[in-house]
Amino acid sequence: MTTDTHDLDQGRLEQTLGQLVVDMGAAMNGALVLIGTELGLWGALDAASPVTSEQLAARTGIRERYLREWLSAETASGYLTYDPDAGTFTLAPEHAMALAREDSPVYMAGGFHLIGSVYKDRRRIAERIRAGEGFGWHEHDPDLFIGTEQFFRPGYRANLVDVWLPALDGVVDTLRSGATVADIGCGHGVSTTLLAQAFPQSTIRGFDYHDASVARATELAAEQGVDNVTFEVASATDFPGRDYDLICYFDCLHDMGDPVGALRYARGALADHGTVMLVEPFARDSLPENLNPVGRMYYAASTVLCTPSSLDQPGALGLGAQAGERRIAEIAAEAGFGSFRRATETPFNLVLEARP
Repeated sequence: MTTDTHDLDQGRLEQTLGQLVVDMGAAMNGALVLIGTELGLWGALDAASPVTSEQLAARTGIRERYLREWLSAETASGYLTYDPDAGTFTLAPEHAMALAREDSPVYMAGGFHLIGSVYKDRRRIAERIRAGEGFGWHEHDPDLFIGTEQFFRPGYRANLVDVWLPALDGVVDTLRSGATVADIGCGHGVSTTLLAQAFPQSTIRGFDYHDASVARATELAAEQGVDNVTFEVASATDFPGRDYDLICYFDCLHDMGDPVGALRYARGALADHGTVMLVEPFARDSLPENLNPVGRMYYAASTVLCTPSSLDQPGALGLGAQAGERRIAEIAAEAGFGSFRRATETPFNLVLEARP
């Protein structure tokens, strides 16, 4: 096929090239966001700005010539503002919430670890895609596990206890009186530990098939002095225990090779009055409805993380991160649940409730 630019829609071509330039700049700048985090630059800017590159160098001990370029890049990215008369750079408080303050409900800088892991694993993932094979969660670069923890933690902190759980029928009262809870696919245990801290009368058990994540979850819980939580290596179809009052799946059901089997096993492990809480990436039920910035991010993650993980497991359904509520409801019904509803939502998550 020959390429003749005279036959092309020049406006569409220019729009395509412009989008690619934007995307390439964003991909490069993700590394700079992490560098700023690792060198303490965001925190230094949050503590005192506006600053010149020389002042920031004096404050951080970083060579000024590097900082001048980094500050310029972050200004071009829209994360800083620049005063040409004073030669100073400013981190606005709104940007600081997302980039500098790790306890913020909208902190997102840590999520770039997740994106960095994809680049590190790209060649191996491409080989598996070519061969039609899966790529296990445990096979990824460790940055994925750090990034997953840091990306999801702010949303869980902001919503889990105060918004999501109260949206479930009667669950908060049960937790306050003392419930037995299983957190399946718990990863580094952010959600598990939040549950344990909020409801000290309850017993919370976190399960994940990835032993390194279980070890990290145990370590983090110990650091926070949480003593009503335990973590064990187990899959979604062999975790121990019965008569659970609440079984949770935080952003993980779609990663499983056999989500029907996982929910069927949960149905058997649930008390008669129990609840399954499914937190899934926000998605509507059709592709056209998901063609937006959030859908773009989730489809990309699904291509290189979620779907390969599912295809590496028994069942290999490949549900994907954008399955949507209707498809998940079908899976819950097939697993034996008679009641299913959307309890609440955020721009990033669906919170779904299933009952026997």
